[in-house]
Amino acid sequence: MSVGKTLVTGATGHLGANLVRRLIADGEEVRVLIREGRDNGAMDGLDVEWISGDLRNAQEVSDAVKGCGRVYHCAALVSTIEGDAAHKRDVFDTNVLGTLNILNAAAAYGVEKVVVSGSLSATGYEAGKASHEDMPFYPFDRHLPYGFTKHLVEHHCLRAHADGLNVVVATSCAILGPHDFAPSRIGRVLIDYAHGQLRAYIPGGFEFVSTHDIAEGHVLAMQKGRSGQKYIISTAYSSVDGLLDMFGEVTGQPKPRLRMPAPVMAAIAEVADKTWFRAFPNKPRRFTPAAVRLLSMHRRVDHRKAREELGFRPTPLKDAVKAAYEDFLRRGVIRPR
Repeated sequence: MSVGKTLVTGATGHLGANLVRRLIADGEEVRVLIREGRDNGAMDGLDVEWISGDLRNAQEVSDAVKGCGRVYHCAALVSTIEGDAAHKRDVFDTNVLGTLNILNAAAAYGVEKVVVSGSLSATGYEAGKASHEDMPFYPFDRHLPYGFTKHLVEHHCLRAHADGLNVVVATSCAILGPHDFAPSRIGRVLIDYAHGQLRAYIPGGFEFVSTHDIAEGHVLAMQKGRSGQKYIISTAYSSVDGLLDMFGEVTGQPKPRLRMPAPVMAAIAEVADKTWFRAFPNKPRRFTPAAVRLLSMHRRVDHRKAREELGFRPTPLKDAVKAAYEDFLRRGVIRPR
């Protein structure tokens, strides 16, 4: 148990909401940094201390960190679009400058340890190979602003480590599981599937992590992670077809009949991105060129380092699908047919 409280940023996000619940169950005294004007329903009814603040405000971050022994920095502005200049600035300020504010405050107050949530988008990729922590990020690939900022976050964590701060990066894959209040992109797909509103899909695959496993990975990184190190936390790779089969098992709904070829969907997404969405550059959308590209990569990871150094053991992905569905049912987000 740490001295002082444990601060969690991004507590209302999918990862943060599950991590906070895990820490409470472990007996931690939790403080959460909440941004005013946002939907903070994910924290309703939980025994946590709320403190209002914006990651981009160094003084507000300092006030949140003061008195805490440990910090889990899970907050980030996640984006799957290019966006305009203002959007890029918002992503940078939130993700990079916000992390710097956390690291600086942690160093100033002598925080015992900081675990920063990383993204697979900031990890190197080679076709046909499983990504691992030592693969360098290649900056000349077609990355989104979000991926670049998460790469910079890792860079600043290493700088903070070099300056003496005990900091570890816990890298997440695509998260699937309960307490998905936003909901996430994958959560919206499950909701549409359960309601019979998913008319088509594209083949592909990606590496997923359950909310149970990503919360466990963060706790293990705090307990056992070596400062200056990065650990990829994942549950399993799944093809889109395999994931929809699991959705079908829990919902009782048939898989959509229309399976669109990835090249066709990629072309449609590219045209939409350069025409209609040019007028609305910051508007969220289901299928972007980046989303199609990621699914077509069939990206896999090697989480051997987390297993060997942290003792991480993944749980079945189908358990996460079932837990996500049951939580949506309980909250009335999914209506049983």
